[in-house]
Amino acid sequence: MSKPTPEHVQWLVDQSMLHAAQQRATLYSGQARLWQRPFAQARPRDASAIASVWFTAYPASIITREGGSVLQALGDEALWHALSEIGIQGIHNGPLKRSGGLQGTNYTPTIDGNFDRISFDIDPSLGTEAELSALSRIAAAHNAVVIEDTIPSHTGKGADFRLAEMAYGQYPGLYHMVEIKEEDWPLLPDVGAGRDACNLTPDVVDQLRDKHYIVGQLQRVIFFEPGVKETDWSTTPVVVGVDGKPRRWVYLHYFKEGQPSLNWLDPSFAAQQMIIGDALHAIDVVGARILRLDANGFLGVERRPEGNAWSESHPLSVVGNQLLGGAIRKAGGFSFQELNLTIDDIASMSHGGADLSYDFITRPAYQHALLTGNTEFLRLMLRQTHQFGIDPASLIHALQNHDELTLELVHFWTLHAHDTYLYQGQTFPGNILREHIREEMYERLAGEHAPYNLKFVTNGVSCTTASIITAALGIRELDSLTAEDIARIQHIHLLLAMYNAMQPGVFALSGWDLVGALPLPAEQVAHLMADGDTRWIHRGAYDLVDLDPSAEISTGQMPKARALYGSLPEQLQRPDSFASQLKKILAVRRAYDIAASKQILIPDVQHPGLLVMVHELPAGKGTQITALNFSAEPLVETLQLPGVAPGPVVDIINERVEGDLTEQGEFTITLDPYEGLALRVVSTSLP
Repeated sequence: MSKPTPEHVQWLVDQSMLHAAQQRATLYSGQARLWQRPFAQARPRDASAIASVWFTAYPASIITREGGSVLQALGDEALWHALSEIGIQGIHNGPLKRSGGLQGTNYTPTIDGNFDRISFDIDPSLGTEAELSALSRIAAAHNAVVIEDTIPSHTGKGADFRLAEMAYGQYPGLYHMVEIKEEDWPLLPDVGAGRDACNLTPDVVDQLRDKHYIVGQLQRVIFFEPGVKETDWSTTPVVVGVDGKPRRWVYLHYFKEGQPSLNWLDPSFAAQQMIIGDALHAIDVVGARILRLDANGFLGVERRPEGNAWSESHPLSVVGNQLLGGAIRKAGGFSFQELNLTIDDIASMSHGGADLSYDFITRPAYQHALLTGNTEFLRLMLRQTHQFGIDPASLIHALQNHDELTLELVHFWTLHAHDTYLYQGQTFPGNILREHIREEMYERLAGEHAPYNLKFVTNGVSCTTASIITAALGIRELDSLTAEDIARIQHIHLLLAMYNAMQPGVFALSGWDLVGALPLPAEQVAHLMADGDTRWIHRGAYDLVDLDPSAEISTGQMPKARALYGSLPEQLQRPDSFASQLKKILAVRRAYDIAASKQILIPDVQHPGLLVMVHELPAGKGTQITALNFSAEPLVETLQLPGVAPGPVVDIINERVEGDLTEQGEFTITLDPYEGLALRVVSTSLP
């Protein structure tokens, strides 16, 4: 092993994100532009007013025209005609920048769907900067915005990490990485041929902690997989630095081995420079109006006198998010967080941080309601949202996304493990309630009852929205679905869309939802699941507007998923299709500005399958009621709605009078199995 040449080091610097951010900073420093907007407070309702219905794409799954790029496909005029007709107001492209790693001067592919960023440049396998600019323009022409990503918790193993390994300049300060003295190298495992790191076992992590190198084991191991990832720490082989000294490093990675974690409290403040530079690039070069802060809850880690390190609910994460959220608002954008932690964390991180938060609070709960036909846990979680001071209008209520259906239920696992909750007539500590809910969902969602869905390590289940529904219906074989089965799946899919769309905040749905995608057979993506990552089964390729009907694989090498509903142009020709029915729901949502409403009541109900959400509409439009039957049986129930002014009750989707809300606040509702109603009380009282 030899000392790296000055030419190679300079080449790495030129490729690095830190260098790009430092160069970009000169465009802002000393200029008036960043002092024109308020930035200290999150503004969720201003953010959702820009776009309250999002289409979330996944680049690897996009089928393109033959020879075309993903960005060309996402900017296709036929696609935008269809999305606009349905009522889509924003497109979240997913991460588009070059990701993966570097070996010498050779780029290696992404290991996590472009969530291992190594450059501000567009990934050449997805398209060009000009094509992204064209996508932004056509979105704007259809009164929609582009939503992009910044990833404040980690990078891939690109130029920045390779320079850090070489102990060059400020680069080691980017990461949670510690140089191990040569006398302690015997503690470290050998790194196998062809690999650039080796995961540490818990006992080695403990020894390194006791020798005061690292903070030790964290509160939990995300993506735990025996023999693959047993801790959040890995070691490098011997790397010769720019000074000629051979070193071995131990580095932190909350997620995969190829995603080294950033250090948000190094004296260099290199991480802040790099991530804020990335965000400003997305706003000014890419044209994004809203940015996702991915994995933003993992910016602080601290040694404790006893037990595992403090790595969640850490104040540094709050501070880091305030810096990043404030910088984005200063530049004229907004941000949202995908924070699967406690409700406390979601609330605290939103104070001056991200403007919007992904609804990890009720997402597993509404799936639980469908699987069990009982909405009690869902009502509990909706009420918890209010108890922790979270405005539902600050949440992104979503159907499927690129990740698993998370069943971690972190709220009941950590801070609230010993709090008590009333559920099904009994009082449970949080940790026992959590296990009960998880067992119910695992039993119904995967294994013998639904072998097409797969567990994703200890986090949850890999599945599509359609395959959650088939599991709820007790369908074990997907190859034998009948036309009647598909009609039932679509009907329930629309129920879930109504739950998410007919409440305040942002409604988001994926391409997999729009076409009714089923999971891929595991053998088709077995080569991607060697590390235990089963999420690839629900990331099948889809062709929204028949760009290449004969294609069986995407440009990202994802096999095409079976689509139950068909392409969007074909669906929009049929009034009874998923897309056409969704279009009606979203038109009503927009007409009554439900996104900007205020949730005022989650009433008690008698029927276990019934959920009712009551909203105060803006501009004096009255009271809106969303009533959903999550069960397989019809129901009739008299609702008690105290404090709501009486008047006629109108079905605002089907435009018919359903009855009257009495002076006593009573209204009788009738719902078929898996039926949803969006109602409005037209008050007869004078203001």
